[in-house]
Amino acid sequence: MGCQYFEPSEGGATSYTVAMPKLTFGRGTLREAGVRAASLGLKRVALFTDPFLEVGPLVATVNESLAASGIESVVFSDIRIEPDDDTVTRAAKFLAECKADGIVSVGGGSVIDTAKAALMVDAHGGDIREYFAPPVGKGKPVPGPVAPHIACATTSGTGSECTSISVIRVNDLNTKFVVASPHLLPLQAIVDPQCCDSLPANVVASTGFDLLCHALECYTARAYTQHLEVTDPNARQLIQGANPFSDLSAREALSIVGKYLPRGVADSTDHEARDQLMWGATLAGIAFGNSGTHLPHAMSYGVTHLMNNITSEGYPVESPFVPHGISVVVSAPSIFKYTAEAQPERHLEGAGFLGADNKGATPDDAGEVLSKRLIELMRATDIPNGLSGVGFNTDNVKALAESSFRQQRAIANAPRESNLVDLENMYSGALKYW
Repeated sequence: MGCQYFEPSEGGATSYTVAMPKLTFGRGTLREAGVRAASLGLKRVALFTDPFLEVGPLVATVNESLAASGIESVVFSDIRIEPDDDTVTRAAKFLAECKADGIVSVGGGSVIDTAKAALMVDAHGGDIREYFAPPVGKGKPVPGPVAPHIACATTSGTGSECTSISVIRVNDLNTKFVVASPHLLPLQAIVDPQCCDSLPANVVASTGFDLLCHALECYTARAYTQHLEVTDPNARQLIQGANPFSDLSAREALSIVGKYLPRGVADSTDHEARDQLMWGATLAGIAFGNSGTHLPHAMSYGVTHLMNNITSEGYPVESPFVPHGISVVVSAPSIFKYTAEAQPERHLEGAGFLGADNKGATPDDAGEVLSKRLIELMRATDIPNGLSGVGFNTDNVKALAESSFRQQRAIANAPRESNLVDLENMYSGALKYW
């Protein structure tokens, strides 16, 4: 494949932009945080983490590294899993008061996304909601750079250390929305696979399916040439549709998760599998950060909006709570059956990267083959059986669709157009798979 293999369209983009942080990957690399911060000229940093990591060895390692480089650190840990607009307000206030000249974030997507949003509000003011796209927000663009950010990922799923995106829950609407700007991309990312050695099996499964869906959604997304051309290159978003660069990362990430996810879930001592999943998550984050996701992520927000009286083992969060990766994947087999009609070849290729036996399969079989492989991986890792497995039934379908239909940015990135009825049909198909 070449550098411009997508079909052009009238009024569509003819170029794409690629961006990612300076990336350091490898066991033990958390110890480099201090040297990395010093290379950016930082003297006093805000160390963002969550209450559970704050007292553990990962944050201790980073703090020791910062101190060894002569850098003062102040800790902000008032971050909830699935951060909300109140979290961002508190975090931005902390930044304003502590007079730090940058952030080192140590955590999963919730911590890293909070850091991005807080840096934006601290630098440019306003309320986080102003930066969401209409009709939820005012669509206010991020006007310029924010303070330096070194993101240290501790889970093998979100890839947020490599994206320009922050996902934040709006409390009064009880659902999540996205802020996106190239200015939010961390300057540096540190990915240390040792962070995942002690993760419980169900956490590895959830984050692994987030990684899987990132990569598969990017690979099957509407091509960048199908999105409108942006005349001002500085205004071009990195959420721009599938492109040759995002394809490279997505293909490799899919191959990794198809081979190593069941192993990584089954055995915490299988360092090869867990290291590979950490690398796959980073690759999927790079793809996601330069392409964007589509319907599985859009429809996951309906799940987290309307979940009720459910908890998840391994997550110290009060009910109701469904882990992000689970909320994404429970609808995915149904969704990819629907989107396969628009891009059957890509869906069939995606199934093959995930390890499906697609010998003799035709484009007409693409949706079924891919859906079957996703279900195989879900069953092998003890994922809930569709929406019914996380507390939903037929009576909830209409409300789920109405909630998710607000996620127009992601819906527009899907390869096939969908209306409210289409979303209802996809949710209906996702109630139970086996």
